Amino acid sequence: MSYDKAAVQAVLDRALAEGRSALSAPEAKLVADAYGIATPGEGLATTADGAAELAAEIGFPVVLKIVSPDILHKTDAGGVVVGVENESAAKEAFDRIVANAKAYQADAEISGVQVQKMLQRGPDVQEVIVGAVHDQTFGKIVAFGLGGVLVEVLKDVTFRLAPTTPDEAASMVEGINAHEMLNGVRGSKPVDKPAIAAIITALSDLVSDFPQFAEVDLNPVLAGPDGATAVDVRIIVDPAAGVPVERFSQDEILTAMTRIMKPRAIAVIGASNEDGKIGNSVMKNLVNGGYQGEIYPINPKGGEVLGLKAFPSITDVPGDVDVAVFAVPAKFVAGALEQCGLKGVAGAILIPSGFAETGEQALQDEVLAVARKHGVRLLGPNIYGYYYLPEKLCATFCTPYDVQGSVALSSQSGGIGMAILGFSRSSRMGVSAIVGVGNKADIDEDDLLTFFEADDNTNLIAMHLEDLKDGRAFAETASRVSKTKPVVVLKAGRTDMGARAASSHTGALAGNDKVYDDILRQSGVVRAPGLNDMLQYARGIPLLPTPQGENVVIITGAGGSGVLLSDACVDNGLHLMSMPADLDEAFKRFIPPFGASGNPVDITGGEPPSTYRNTIALGLQDERIHALILGYWHTIVTPPMVFAELVADVVAEYRAKGISKPVVASLSGDVEVEEASQYLFEHGVVAYPYTTETPVAVLGAKYRWARNAGLVGRQTL
Repeated sequence: MSYDKAAVQAVLDRALAEGRSALSAPEAKLVADAYGIATPGEGLATTADGAAELAAEIGFPVVLKIVSPDILHKTDAGGVVVGVENESAAKEAFDRIVANAKAYQADAEISGVQVQKMLQRGPDVQEVIVGAVHDQTFGKIVAFGLGGVLVEVLKDVTFRLAPTTPDEAASMVEGINAHEMLNGVRGSKPVDKPAIAAIITALSDLVSDFPQFAEVDLNPVLAGPDGATAVDVRIIVDPAAGVPVERFSQDEILTAMTRIMKPRAIAVIGASNEDGKIGNSVMKNLVNGGYQGEIYPINPKGGEVLGLKAFPSITDVPGDVDVAVFAVPAKFVAGALEQCGLKGVAGAILIPSGFAETGEQALQDEVLAVARKHGVRLLGPNIYGYYYLPEKLCATFCTPYDVQGSVALSSQSGGIGMAILGFSRSSRMGVSAIVGVGNKADIDEDDLLTFFEADDNTNLIAMHLEDLKDGRAFAETASRVSKTKPVVVLKAGRTDMGARAASSHTGALAGNDKVYDDILRQSGVVRAPGLNDMLQYARGIPLLPTPQGENVVIITGAGGSGVLLSDACVDNGLHLMSMPADLDEAFKRFIPPFGASGNPVDITGGEPPSTYRNTIALGLQDERIHALILGYWHTIVTPPMVFAELVADVVAEYRAKGISKPVVASLSGDVEVEEASQYLFEHGVVAYPYTTETPVAVLGAKYRWARNAGLVGRQTL
């Protein structure tokens, strides 16, 4: 659609020149008209007689509203009269509104009274709201929800980054909990949902084209079977909202991050021979971890540290240095960073605390200014350091780690970082990297995503975060990365109490969680509800082949497990296949008469290994089935390790034939099921003891990623 941008620019220029923070109602209508957003017929009256004439011209009933740049909340000022039925009532309403406005704010500038056609709210009309706001984290976002109590009390609203595509706008209309209200209830007709989506798209284009519009509310929008009309348009102006965010280019990020993650030489600022010192622990991890690059201890006293020549300053080092790890108190960081800048260091790893997280924002800003002056990228401060296993790089004061895999993890919290490390070791998951980001004075999750996207050693990225410094940059990067590599995020601060805890932890400013939830989903991110979920997704998703369709079948040896597994499928958005008659008969050939061949396929608990093998093989070979969920019940007829070995064998057999489907398993039984589950994991089958929920949640996470990446189609029966 073509827009009249010149008309909007003229309105905006006038408001900015006059120093106003809001547009008048007539100006807002001009803006809406320029972007094709339907509004009721209206006009501006400056006298009571003029109001009567306008009302008669527009057609009764009408609504009268005060127009004043000083009164934004018209109802609070008694500046709105609805249901005006004739010219006499229009005159009286005009006088009353002006009097109320003067009583509310004596010095308010009154431009006049807006006379607007009053739209009728019949049974086929739904009240909705459409809005846009400049969010501190994500920039311009648009919102949609049903009007009245549903948005005010139930908070039934959904968000997207602006500008939205028409498809994204349509998904917003379908994305609220009460979307069925728009389809018509109790005999009412469905509303024109494409018309609502068109308003969302137009509004998102408006605030993207004119970022100085910091907030636009279309509330209410009356949607009926034949269209949608914005009854009231409120526009807030803020020049600061139009200031672009300064960002590094993708090439600049990748160049710096490659030097940081794959350094040829590292200096340790504050290196020490004294056990218990951070500078000593970092040196030990670098040396003992097997890092093959140059290691330069930096200590004012010179001498040697762990047998390596120490230098009083990094500027004394004879060769180039890519990374400097800081292990000195916060007050010494800025001075040492100046020297790193002169040396041409690419990255400074700031382990020290005592910056923004303790209220010392000015000190953190000073350090960042030094880094910007010299082109040094900062990781931290207030972090445990980082690990990059392909380079045998352990630049941290925490415990060493050497189990290499394909999962990269990051955390904003040191404690969470150590939980990641412990889980990785315990589960034998293996990682490519573990990175602490702490206060995120500079390097943020989008910088890490950019590196890991290009890193052949990384197949999945999992991130714990409490905030996003530049949410739009993250969302745009994640949208690109998630098309080829799953991105799993644990966003802390989902609740009000959690948000307050996050804001006091590492300088994080936790945003509205619903905004985060919707925009992360829009970006293709798989959001984990808790820490263990994030870690299990990170461990399990890479093992599962990408499903080629939506049909999931459960094969279980216990009816109770089948019920719980079915519930878990619903909870995780999985489609339980309706069993075709021929496939139903095929399953019946392998199970006892008292079993059940529907979905779940219940083979019962007393069956020998061959029953498991035959039914699983059938599920793998039938092209209509796209994923299998196995429920095992511990019996002496088929012990846990026998089950694990036969499942691993049959899955490997079909993968060798080119048939590769995701298979997950839930094992119920005595302690032997723990060993059996680990065996299955080691052979490419995601399996857990004592839980029906976790394996299905991992499969659901795989499906969410694959759907977003366009790798799975909806083929249901």
